[in-house]
Amino acid sequence: MAKGGLGKGLDALLPQAQSEAGFSPAAVAKSALSEKRAGQPQSASGLKNTSSPAANGTDIFVSVDLLQPNPHQPRREFDEEALKELAESIKEHGIIQPVLVEKAEGDSYYIIAGERRTRAARIAGLTEIPVRIQKFSDTKKLEVALIENIQREDLNPLEEAKAYYKLMELGNLNQEETARRVGKNRSTVANALRLLKLPENMQKALSAGTLSAGHARAILSVNDSTSRTKLFNRIIDDGISVREAEELAAEMNKGKISLSKKTVKTADKRDADYIFLEQNLIEKLGTKVSLKGNFERGSITIDYFSREDLDRLYNIFFAE
Repeated sequence: MAKGGLGKGLDALLPQAQSEAGFSPAAVAKSALSEKRAGQPQSASGLKNTSSPAANGTDIFVSVDLLQPNPHQPRREFDEEALKELAESIKEHGIIQPVLVEKAEGDSYYIIAGERRTRAARIAGLTEIPVRIQKFSDTKKLEVALIENIQREDLNPLEEAKAYYKLMELGNLNQEETARRVGKNRSTVANALRLLKLPENMQKALSAGTLSAGHARAILSVNDSTSRTKLFNRIIDDGISVREAEELAAEMNKGKISLSKKTVKTADKRDADYIFLEQNLIEKLGTKVSLKGNFERGSITIDYFSREDLDRLYNIFFAE
C-alpha cells in the first residue's frame, strides 16, 4: 500500500538549513546541556550569538518583538495548553533549531517556519531567539509552512485543505503536482480539497473539532443539500460514529430514510480496539470501510461510489 506520510521534509526543501555555520540539533543540545551543567546562563538555543550582518543563510539572535507571522501561514488556531508545554521544554532545553525567517521591512522579519516555537518562547520569557534568514517566493513560503505543520500534524482538516488550495493557486499547480510538493498521495490532497465544498457552518464545526473529516466526507456523499444538513444535525446532536453516518448517507441517497425522525441507534458490541481500527481505515481511505469478525479472522469491505473513487482507491493500494 502506498504510504501516506511525507516523502520529504524541510531539509529536502532547504538543503543548507543545517549545514551552514556548522549547525546541527545534536551539537546545539550538547552545548546547551554543557552550559547548564557549568551553571552558566543558558542561551535561547545553546548557539553563540553572532554580530555578523544579517545576510541570507545567516544564523543570528533576534528580538521576539521583531518577528511577525508568516502572511501565508496555513495555521490559524494554536492550542494554548500545547504552547505552555512547549514553553516549559524551551525553559529546560532551549530552542534546539533556529526559527526560519525572511527579512521584512525595517528591522523586522517574517516567520516562515517556527511560529509555535516563537509563541512558546514568548511564554517562556525569552527576549531573543535564534533565527536563520532565508529568501523565499510566496509559493515557497506557503509550501515550507505547510510541510512543517503537516509533519507535526498541527493543522486541522480545514486549515490543511485551504493550504493545499492556496498552494495550487499560488503555484498554478494541479492536485498531482501539489501532492508531490508536500510528499502526500494525490488522493490525500483530493480528499482534503473536497472539504472546502462544505457550507460555512459545517466548516466551522470541522475547524472546532466537533465534526471529523470522516463525518464531513459522509455528509458530502449525500446527493442533496437538504439531506446533508439533516445528516449534519444528526451527527452533532447524537454524536453518531463515522460508520453510522456513512450508512445513513447511503440510505438517504437510496430514498429509504429522510431523518425526519430519529432512527434507533443500535449499540456496537465489537471490541473497542477493533472499532478504532475500522475508524482509522475509514479516515485513511476516505470512504466507507466495514470490518466484520475479530482480530483473528474476518473480512474487510471497502465501498466506492464512482469511477473516480475506484481509481483513487486503486492508486492508494498500488501506486508506486
